[in-house]
Amino acid sequence: MKHIILASNSPRRRELLAGLDLDFEVKVLPDIDESYPDNLPVAEVAGYIARKKTVPYCALIGESDLVITADTVVIVGNEVLGKPKDAKDAHRMLQLISGRTHQVITGVCLLTTGKEHSFSVTTDVTFKQLSDDEIAYYIEHYMPFDKAGAYGIQEWIGYVGVTSINGSYFNVMGLPVQRLWEELKKF
Repeated sequence: MKHIILASNSPRRRELLAGLDLDFEVKVLPDIDESYPDNLPVAEVAGYIARKKTVPYCALIGESDLVITADTVVIVGNEVLGKPKDAKDAHRMLQLISGRTHQVITGVCLLTTGKEHSFSVTTDVTFKQLSDDEIAYYIEHYMPFDKAGAYGIQEWIGYVGVTSINGSYFNVMGLPVQRLWEELKKF
């Protein structure tokens, strides 16, 4: 059995991985670069960043370690929405997803000393037309600055705004645990 290391600060990823009843340790290195090439197709961004996050761990892990990295992005049209810079940026993002369907893509990478495997999962999420008051209320009360696309589906905005979801709910939260379980069994 491998010693699992979750390389993520996300409390949602910790909660979701814990739901698989696996023993793991959280180990996050500082200053991980999450940039990506401008010409990268938007559907490949999350996977690219998840793989890039493993690089600093390569020299630090032992034979018994398995590192899990992940990155989640929201895609509206052909625009990648990461985490908002501030309240104004969060408002802009929520206006963009309001009244339309967008994709949430989470890229996951599994790393050991001898092997690397990555995969991505896509979920379509549709929001009703959100009012400016609803957007302002959510930003003020929930401070979604650590969430791709400026929202957490498990929070108030998901309750009042999401009209449909096609794919993994947990993927939208930040970790496609059902797929991760299957990939871990094969890995």
